Amino acid sequence: MKRILNQWASATTFATLLFCGQSIVVTRGAQGTQSSPAPQQQTSDKDKQQPAPLSMDAPQSSAPAAAQAPAPATPEEEAAFKAFSAVPPNDIDKRIPMAEEFLQKYPQSRYRPAMYQTLVSGYLAKQEVPKMLDAGEKEIALNPNDTPILGLMGQTLARTLNTKSPNALEQLNKAELYSKRAIEVTPTLTKPAELSDEQFLMAKNNALEMAYSGLGLVYLQKGNFSDAIPALEQSLKADTHPEPDPVNLYLLGLANEKSSHFDAAVTAYTKCAAIQSSLQANCKSGIEAAKKEGSTQLSAPK
Repeated sequence: MKRILNQWASATTFATLLFCGQSIVVTRGAQGTQSSPAPQQQTSDKDKQQPAPLSMDAPQSSAPAAAQAPAPATPEEEAAFKAFSAVPPNDIDKRIPMAEEFLQKYPQSRYRPAMYQTLVSGYLAKQEVPKMLDAGEKEIALNPNDTPILGLMGQTLARTLNTKSPNALEQLNKAELYSKRAIEVTPTLTKPAELSDEQFLMAKNNALEMAYSGLGLVYLQKGNFSDAIPALEQSLKADTHPEPDPVNLYLLGLANEKSSHFDAAVTAYTKCAAIQSSLQANCKSGIEAAKKEGSTQLSAPK
């Protein structure tokens, strides 16, 4: 959780997204708590560099219908948004109530995405995941092609799944839907002129990293190990940060172990165990378990 909170709360880890011609602050995240059959605490303690901005110019042919275009802002509304924008992005104790008040006063404002994105990052920093998910749902309803939010929501829903909850399957299916949507939309995004090719690629990779991670965990939860493996491999491939997410390495090891690819499981677990995180003990145990199983069972062909 520490890694995720640092990514979202730090002023140096915010990215600017373009939406309806407005500059909107949003952050990168990859929420992780408990899940089953995933590790009891799927968290990482390493911070990652924030990617560059994404443009939201993407086809919406297969997306849910977005709300109608809002009316032009009144002078009072513009002043309220200007006051909100003047608050530093990392000052969530001020920005959260300001965003909530703004949404109450101007429920049809063109600036709603900025408010919902602020609430997503702020609530996640405060570890108020239900509120974060609620804000994310509202942002997706407004902007079905917000791939950073789609990827984050898919990953968060998958990693916070309580299998004993009566709506567990619904949550899992929603995680799959959002993750697949992010994977579908991200390659179609239009690069803003002010971004370099490298910045744009980093931003797209970040969205894909979260989306494939969420999708891989969904498949793992459903016992579909053959599909979980390539999805998690894609997440690690899209990760442009100096150190990979140990959560994804652990899940990849688990998926390979469950599908009797014991050598591949040992490789993934070993990489995970080399990273200082709360998963080191799990990964070290995974190495020993996969080696033992590989010595007594036949490995499945790749």
